[in-house]
Amino acid sequence: MQLRILALLSVCVALAACNKINQENYSKIKAGMAKAEVEQIIGEPTECSGAVGLTSCTWGDQKAYISIQFAGDKVMMYQGQGLK
Repeated sequence: MQLRILALLSVCVALAACNKINQENYSKIKAGMAKAEVEQIIGEPTECSGAVGLTSCTWGDQKAYISIQFAGDKVMMYQGQGLK
Protein backbone atom coordinates (compact mmCIF):
# COMPACT_ATOMS: atom_id res chain seq x y z
CA MET A 1 0.00 0.00 0.00
CA GLN A 2 2.80 2.45 0.86
CA LEU A 3 4.49 1.65 -2.44
CA ARG A 4 1.33 2.66 -4.34
CA ILE A 5 1.09 5.93 -2.44
CA LEU A 6 4.75 6.66 -3.12
CA ALA A 7 4.32 5.87 -6.83
CA LEU A 8 1.24 8.11 -7.07
CA LEU A 9 3.03 10.93 -5.30
CA SER A 10 6.00 10.59 -7.66
CA VAL A 11 3.73 10.83 -10.70
CA CYS A 12 2.03 13.96 -9.31
CA VAL A 13 5.37 15.65 -8.69
CA ALA A 14 6.61 14.73 -12.17
CA LEU A 15 3.47 16.13 -13.80
CA ALA A 16 3.74 19.37 -11.87
CA ALA A 17 7.36 19.74 -12.97
CA CYS A 18 6.29 19.45 -16.63
CA ASN A 19 4.31 22.71 -16.51
CA LYS A 20 6.36 25.20 -18.50
CA ILE A 21 4.17 28.16 -17.53
CA ASN A 22 6.19 29.22 -14.49
CA GLN A 23 8.25 32.12 -13.14
CA GLU A 24 11.57 30.50 -14.06
CA ASN A 25 10.67 30.21 -17.75
CA TYR A 26 8.98 33.62 -17.76
CA SER A 27 12.26 35.20 -16.65
CA LYS A 28 13.98 33.71 -19.73
CA ILE A 29 11.75 35.67 -22.12
CA LYS A 30 13.26 38.91 -23.41
CA ALA A 31 12.14 41.66 -25.78
CA GLY A 32 13.39 41.01 -29.30
CA MET A 33 13.34 37.20 -29.02
CA ALA A 34 11.96 35.29 -31.99
CA LYS A 35 8.64 33.46 -31.54
CA ALA A 36 10.44 30.15 -32.19
CA GLU A 37 12.81 30.86 -29.27
CA VAL A 38 9.85 31.55 -26.96
CA GLU A 39 8.20 28.29 -28.08
CA GLN A 40 11.38 26.38 -27.23
CA ILE A 41 11.08 27.71 -23.67
CA ILE A 42 7.33 27.49 -22.99
CA GLY A 43 5.94 25.37 -25.83
CA GLU A 44 3.12 26.05 -28.27
CA PRO A 45 0.71 28.87 -27.35
CA THR A 46 -2.79 28.12 -26.08
CA GLU A 47 -4.18 30.74 -28.47
CA CYS A 48 -3.04 33.50 -30.80
CA SER A 49 -4.75 36.34 -32.64
CA GLY A 50 -3.59 39.30 -34.64
CA ALA A 51 -3.53 41.35 -37.80
CA VAL A 52 -1.20 43.53 -39.87
CA GLY A 53 2.06 42.10 -38.53
CA LEU A 54 1.06 42.21 -34.84
CA THR A 55 0.23 39.01 -32.99
CA SER A 56 -0.87 38.41 -29.40
CA CYS A 57 -0.37 34.90 -27.99
CA THR A 58 -1.26 33.41 -24.62
CA TRP A 59 0.12 30.35 -22.85
CA GLY A 60 -1.67 28.82 -19.87
CA ASP A 61 -5.13 29.42 -18.43
CA GLN A 62 -7.04 32.02 -16.39
CA LYS A 63 -5.18 31.15 -13.17
CA ALA A 64 -1.62 31.23 -14.54
CA TYR A 65 -0.63 32.59 -17.91
CA ILE A 66 2.00 34.26 -20.02
CA SER A 67 0.82 36.74 -22.64
CA ILE A 68 3.19 37.96 -25.35
CA GLN A 69 2.71 40.53 -28.10
CA PHE A 70 4.82 40.03 -31.20
CA ALA A 71 5.68 42.60 -33.87
CA GLY A 72 6.42 40.47 -36.89
CA ASP A 73 8.26 37.51 -35.37
CA LYS A 74 9.83 39.34 -32.40
CA VAL A 75 8.69 39.80 -28.80
CA MET A 76 7.55 43.37 -28.29
CA MET A 77 5.83 43.22 -24.87
CA TYR A 78 5.05 40.41 -22.43
CA GLN A 79 3.38 39.82 -19.09
CA GLY A 80 2.63 36.97 -16.75
CA GLN A 81 0.19 36.38 -13.94
CA GLY A 82 -0.23 33.68 -11.30
CA LEU A 83 3.20 32.19 -12.01
CA LYS A 84 4.95 30.08 -9.39
